[in-house]
Amino acid sequence: MKKWITTIVVLCFTVIIAGCSTSPEVTRERITADEVNLTYIQKAVDEYREKTGGLLPIKNKDQVVDKYIKYPIDFEKLTRDHYIDVLPNNSFEKGGIYQYVIWHAESKNPVVKLIDLQQAEIIRDLVLKKTANGFVPIGEHIIGNYYYFNYKKMGYKSQPVVKSPYSNVNLPIILKGTGEFFVDYSIDLQKIVTEKKPILKKNQDIRFLLEEKHPILPAYSTKYIVNSAGDVEIYDDFKK
Repeated sequence: MKKWITTIVVLCFTVIIAGCSTSPEVTRERITADEVNLTYIQKAVDEYREKTGGLLPIKNKDQVVDKYIKYPIDFEKLTRDHYIDVLPNNSFEKGGIYQYVIWHAESKNPVVKLIDLQQAEIIRDLVLKKTANGFVPIGEHIIGNYYYFNYKKMGYKSQPVVKSPYSNVNLPIILKGTGEFFVDYSIDLQKIVTEKKPILKKNQDIRFLLEEKHPILPAYSTKYIVNSAGDVEIYDDFKK
């Protein structure tokens, strides 16, 4: 059955995205549009699961990847049998900045979430430069096996950063000794810990504070904990 009413609603809101600027009013409109699109796709995924005996409309990944992007939604499976009639205009498949994924895919209540692909572009550029140079010049040590990198020696005029999807602050990108790049969400996490004072277990990965509250997942990140002083820090792999 054609879900034409929902389709019209989604089209109306996705048009808002196309004309966005960075004003507070437009930001609120974009967030509303994202929420409408998420509701639209969540409904389609739930219907797909019900009709297919619990299967999810996801693309298969051949290799182990970031847990946040492990289950990207396959929109072809949803459009083929008209679970949806149009793709969200903010989706990667329509030229948008978001990858739609399934979070908690192996649970009884899988949830549709978003990945900010603008971050992926910056990470990809860093990986290309690393490949071209054959190495990454290490900078200041952070903790354990994590470092800042010397961006000038990599050919950048300024330090590469990504815009936080949670606070609009600029987040640095850090390097693990194994050669992997990560977005550093310490600023966002520290703000939540300081203001909300959540009850946490020792060495608990606190990224759930972002995962559960926001529609966008903290992709391309590493594990964070709160130390004995109440400060957020990257989990030190060397202390396992």
